[in-house]
Amino acid sequence: MDLPSLALILRAAALSPNPDERQAAVQNLNQLEHTPQHLVRLLQIVVDGNCDMAVRQIASINFKNVVAKNWTPEESGEQQKILQSDKDTVRDNILVCVTQVSPLLRSQLGECLKTIIYADYPEKWPHLLHWVKHNLQNPQIYGALFVLRILSRKYEFKSDEERTPVYHIVEETFPQLLTIFNGLVQIANPSLEIAEFMKLICKIFWSCIYLELPRQLFDPNVFNAWMVLFLSVLERPVPVEGQPMDPELRKSWGWWKVKKWTVHILNRLYSRFGDLKLQSPDNKGFAQMFQKNYAGRILECHLNLLNTIRVGGYLPERVTNLILQYLNNSISKNSVYTLLQPQLDVLLFEIVFPLMCFNDSDQKLWDEDPHEYVRKGYDIIEDLYSPRTASMDFVNELVRKRGKENLPKFVQFIVGIFRSYDEAPAECKPYSQKDGALLAVGALCDKLKQTEPYKSELEHMLVQHVFPEFSSPVGHLRAKAAWVAGQYAHISFSDQNNFHKALHSVVSGLRDPDLPVRVDSVFALRSFIESCKDLNEIRPILPQLLDEFFKLMNEVENEDLVFTLETIVDKFGEEMAPYAFELCSNLANTFWKCINTSEANDGSDESGALAAVGCLRAISTILESVSSLPQLFVKIEPTLLPIMRRMLTSDGQEVFEEVLEIASYMTFYSPSISFDMWTLWPLMAEALTDWAIDYFPNILVPMDNFISRGTAHFLTCKEPDYQQSLYKVLSTLMADTNIEDSDVEPAPKLIEVVFQNCKGQVDHWVEPYILLTIGRLQHAEKSYLKCLLIQVIANALYYNPALTLGVLHNMRVGPTIFDLWFQMLQQKKKNGQPANFKKEHDKKVCCLGFISLLALPAGQFPDDALHRVFRATLDLLVAYKDQLVESAKDAEADYEDDTNGFQTDSEDDDDGSDGEMGMDDVEDGDETDSINLQKLAAQAKGFRQNNDEDDEDDSDDDDDDYSDDEEFHSPIDEVDPFVLFVDTIRVIQVSDGQRFQKLNQSLDFHYQALANGIAQHAEQRRVEIEKEKQEKAASAQ
Repeated sequence: MDLPSLALILRAAALSPNPDERQAAVQNLNQLEHTPQHLVRLLQIVVDGNCDMAVRQIASINFKNVVAKNWTPEESGEQQKILQSDKDTVRDNILVCVTQVSPLLRSQLGECLKTIIYADYPEKWPHLLHWVKHNLQNPQIYGALFVLRILSRKYEFKSDEERTPVYHIVEETFPQLLTIFNGLVQIANPSLEIAEFMKLICKIFWSCIYLELPRQLFDPNVFNAWMVLFLSVLERPVPVEGQPMDPELRKSWGWWKVKKWTVHILNRLYSRFGDLKLQSPDNKGFAQMFQKNYAGRILECHLNLLNTIRVGGYLPERVTNLILQYLNNSISKNSVYTLLQPQLDVLLFEIVFPLMCFNDSDQKLWDEDPHEYVRKGYDIIEDLYSPRTASMDFVNELVRKRGKENLPKFVQFIVGIFRSYDEAPAECKPYSQKDGALLAVGALCDKLKQTEPYKSELEHMLVQHVFPEFSSPVGHLRAKAAWVAGQYAHISFSDQNNFHKALHSVVSGLRDPDLPVRVDSVFALRSFIESCKDLNEIRPILPQLLDEFFKLMNEVENEDLVFTLETIVDKFGEEMAPYAFELCSNLANTFWKCINTSEANDGSDESGALAAVGCLRAISTILESVSSLPQLFVKIEPTLLPIMRRMLTSDGQEVFEEVLEIASYMTFYSPSISFDMWTLWPLMAEALTDWAIDYFPNILVPMDNFISRGTAHFLTCKEPDYQQSLYKVLSTLMADTNIEDSDVEPAPKLIEVVFQNCKGQVDHWVEPYILLTIGRLQHAEKSYLKCLLIQVIANALYYNPALTLGVLHNMRVGPTIFDLWFQMLQQKKKNGQPANFKKEHDKKVCCLGFISLLALPAGQFPDDALHRVFRATLDLLVAYKDQLVESAKDAEADYEDDTNGFQTDSEDDDDGSDGEMGMDDVEDGDETDSINLQKLAAQAKGFRQNNDEDDEDDSDDDDDDYSDDEEFHSPIDEVDPFVLFVDTIRVIQVSDGQRFQKLNQSLDFHYQALANGIAQHAEQRRVEIEKEKQEKAASAQ
């Protein structure tokens, strides 16, 4: 296609008044996207000065989008979508094009350059740096700086080997940059264009030194040459002529940008390379040199700049913020602090404190856009750039590091503000200063709460100077009073009436006519609820409180609102049941609102995204609090299902974990799993094989619930076939050896869920799952994954031992698997603890697998192997029993800590009976065994493992290796391995006496003693199990 025809299509796509014509043109452009020379023609139109500017701009945007989408294939091995010859042509011409076009077009081409440089330099574009170096010496200097800025930024956050190319960039270009920068600084009446050149040089320097100082700059002469120029720029007044009057345009004006980047660079050099404490021995000399030669000079320049504010001049907020950060870093450095001290009072009381005060800009925003006022006040990113936040940080650091000499005078100053305010007539009270004083008191709460004499005066201070502002005619003081009260809600009030007064004032603030007051009151309320010892203070007003929350949630997206709601739900637990449905509905509506806002802003609405996550967390907290009321889940499900359906796709990656938690609650606590909830299964399965492998442990929980609580549907449904779906997912993940062992750990756990919950109903899946397991076991490196895979074999044996042995025999791996199993059972850590099968559940599963082998008829398993299994089972049962007893003792000790109850300190005695197992009368166990063993069933629950477990860690105190998740349930919870073992042996004794005799004779004295001990425990367990059944039946009546 020729250029005029392409230009016509571009014009129609963006400017045609006919929607059908626009749509047709867009489709035409999409079809042309991968045709040869299309990218080159777009670039030609961008630089064609004879072409209409609107068409050139459309071409530049289209060019940028095609490059971003197609320059680098998404998957390795994927076919290139842009011809290599077209790429070469673009690379050969785009550098010159950048210098020829207007700033509007240059910004689009800059994005393209960034994509290409990040993908191709240095391997596929080795001559790029040579082009930059050459053009730094001719009239194309701006283009060279523009490209060098993009190139250096590629390595800004790179470290170690990835950073190597930046050293070459510095070596090749910094001498020229220094010469250029020096020439620019010498110009007497520089134009705004010069500022743009200087800004680019500063940004290049910043990217090259951000993480590490290039070795060339360790040369004192070279470094000093740069510092002389930066200090010259810092000291030189910004030209008055040409400054915009509009505040937004003024702070972005070129010369203020140069000033900002200069301060930025000097701060970075000081904080990262000039701090002795942060340097390696090799770099301490540089840090000492910097503090001696430059730190004081920079401080002097910074103080002069801040003085501009004091005398009513202009300084951009970002520059002010950066200077205060520098001063903050200077407080702990004796040499620099000594220079700061003579000017500290002026700085503190005439510059820093006024920055903390409510100002005209605040009032304008409060009046004209209260929603934006709230957003800015609670936005973390805004805090990074705010002079007010930097001022608070400076005061905090000052009283923390130099408190002895500064805290008393600062508190005295604040008291003076309070006094002046109280004494002033109503018509001329210094509201702004009172706001700043309250902010200071709130900001210093941690220091004041632990420092006498201020600590004992806090309650009096609140009553005298904070509480009156709850009824102030000035909105921002009502808001600040609520915030300060929240900061001090945790102090010990000598008069509880004062706590009550503050609480009720904050609650009243939820109904304030001004939105910022309502939001600050919500923030404060959270602290009061956390501190409230008597919930009866809040209980009577809970319905009204929630009503105000619902109104606010419909009005503003704020994560702190959700956090406070979470705190209320957490405090009141099941009492929230009457409000649970309405709460979830409101939170769901707020969630959708946040999502829609975020999407409308192309995902750039950080506060909305945080609020969305907060909504989901709050919903989880509510579901947990009403977990004993299953019918509520049925009512809530239609509200939450649309969220789960949408956010369990790739659209929900930012909230995937939170949505899975909600799905886990809904599938576990509902009376049954509805058909609608089953529609989530395919979404999770697709996500897991596509992009969500990192969330496999989270997906495991609802998938387990689907299988264990909806077993009939899992087994019978064919559209979709959930059994086939699960196998497809697990086979995809387990067969992929590129997936780390730790990432695939949930897979064998899900196989266990199938075998345990579908006993006798999934014979056709035994062989496929064993094949998968053996295949992965051959490549597994982590011992924990090996344990889980062996436990699949144990579960398969427990499911159907004959079928499982047949599969292992046909695969010719039976002896290998059992040898590995026995070997892993015998391995010990350095502290003597088992190296494998560490948790109670692990041991129990192995026991059940072995006992199932013992139950097989004679001839199905070799005698010598059976004797080995018999002894291994006894060892496992003893280890399992010991671990259960330890767990029971730990639980008892925890109970004592909570209740100051009694404790028993006797321990098990092994009576060493010599009688043959199954034939002796069982003796009474000791009293402690009886007490402890009552808890065995409860302590034996759970199999969800800690995914971060360090399998090679030999430390003696890694309790997580041995503790089970008590909240996780499985069908084998009701199976007692001691009873099952003894019953199995007694069946052999009755049905095949000769075989029983052989088994018994295979035991030496040690194992005979173990066998008798297990027999005794089995009988104790029978009694306890029967007792538990009777108690359960009695409680159910």
